[in-house]
Amino acid sequence: MREEQLQTTATASTYTEAYWQGMKLAAPVMLGYLPIAISFGVLAVQTGMSFFHSVLMSMLVYAGASQFMAVNMLAIGAVGIEIVLATFVLNLRHFVMSLSLFSSLQHIPKRWQAVLAHGITDESFALASLKRKTLGEHPSAAIFAGMFSGALGMWLIGTIAGALIGNVVPPALSASMGIALYALFIGLLVPAIRAHWKVGIVALASAGLCWLFSLYLSEGWAIVLATVIGSFTGVWVLEEDDK
Repeated sequence: MREEQLQTTATASTYTEAYWQGMKLAAPVMLGYLPIAISFGVLAVQTGMSFFHSVLMSMLVYAGASQFMAVNMLAIGAVGIEIVLATFVLNLRHFVMSLSLFSSLQHIPKRWQAVLAHGITDESFALASLKRKTLGEHPSAAIFAGMFSGALGMWLIGTIAGALIGNVVPPALSASMGIALYALFIGLLVPAIRAHWKVGIVALASAGLCWLFSLYLSEGWAIVLATVIGSFTGVWVLEEDDK
């Protein structure tokens, strides 16, 4: 009985140490998330979202680019189905990221993989992929739990702070925070262009299509159609390059 208690204590201690190790590894991502999340909280409240819904979006959606896009679409009067479709298409990359990461972590139980998958973002995926090679053959799920929960926690803290001050931030300052959306998209786009230059052509073509569609459709549907067409075109172009 004594030995079982010692073993349980040792196991709990090991998981705790691994969790805090993951939190420490995520520190750069956490620091980067804070100002962006504050910007989102401010913009969400000033667009008309309640404090509760702003924080709930950060908790459940947890995808910076999609959240900023959703807020901007709300601002231009897009309806719910337009926002859902646009964010779904934009977030499809997380499906690929989850497959890529967990294919090399088969030792982690499926139930934990499902929980950890919610914490995957562009930045946390990049961090986990880079650190995966230095964490040994069978890294503990607690390390990834620390990474992902630390980043999510900071995103929520920033959103809460931004939503609380949103109504007192001067309009000129809040308007300038809108640049965070473009910074996020540039952060996603530049590495992709460096890997495949044709991605830049696809991005420009998608922007042109969005402008063209907006002449005849609502801005919400223009974004949805341009995103869908651009996504399928990008897959086709990159597939041709691979051949």
